[in-house]
Amino acid sequence: MGRTLRRTAAFTALWKALVTGSGSNASLGQRMGAMPRMLAATLRGRYDGFGRLMLITAATAYVVSPVDIVPEAFLLVFGLVDDMIVVGWIAGALLSETDRFLAWEGSIPPKSGQASTARPQQTSPATVIEGEVA
Repeated sequence: MGRTLRRTAAFTALWKALVTGSGSNASLGQRMGAMPRMLAATLRGRYDGFGRLMLITAATAYVVSPVDIVPEAFLLVFGLVDDMIVVGWIAGALLSETDRFLAWEGSIPPKSGQASTARPQQTSPATVIEGEVA
């Protein structure tokens, strides 16, 4: 069920981007600039996007690999349709993931109706909060 929801979210993000221009306040430049930061934060273990980025990477590798020539050779049009579906999913997944990363990073506010995934602000060690524990 989780895979279906992620797949649906990726295609929904792509559809919204194509129809309305973008699903968030992030520009294309912000999204492109966020990708290296997202990759670095993921590899350092600070951002939880490792699984999704691996799926995007695997899908990209499939589309550009020689293995993908087999469906085109035998199925002609249907072989190209599978490429279009995979490329559409990649685009939607990147849109969705960059939205999520930028909201987590605090660069843009989360979309209305979504819970905030932004990192909590850290207080300095010198801050003392007065109070009593009951």
